Amino acid sequence: MSTVSTEERILSVLEEDAQASCGEIAERADVSKPTVRKYIDRLEERGVIVGYSAEVDPKKLSSQSIAMVGMDVDSGQYVEATRELKSLDEVQALYTSSGDHMLMAEVRAGDGDELGDVISEQLLGVDGVTAAHPSFLQERLK
Repeated sequence: MSTVSTEERILSVLEEDAQASCGEIAERADVSKPTVRKYIDRLEERGVIVGYSAEVDPKKLSSQSIAMVGMDVDSGQYVEATRELKSLDEVQALYTSSGDHMLMAEVRAGDGDELGDVISEQLLGVDGVTAAHPSFLQERLK
């Protein structure tokens, strides 16, 4: 077995179930528990694994609204703008994008009105953010 294929099998199991125990991962990836621990430690150290999270169905969250917001940023202010966006509590995740927008942010707030305020006041209030295009999430399908 190659190192890459072992790494890929372990990552595949983690992507399917971030709560899987080392024993479960070992069984499903066909490696030993110590091998799983070694690879996970190495992947975390290299920054390949950056965290573990729960997947949330926005429709079942009666107390929150979630949007994916595509943002355009002035290239001269990109570093400062991304730093400020990452510091906002309402921004759960921030991604670079090769699509229609430079950045994509997962934004959460108490309801649709509050989410609109976050977008118009906080996101568009960041120096360098020139546009914000929200897509409100309604129901998780997978």
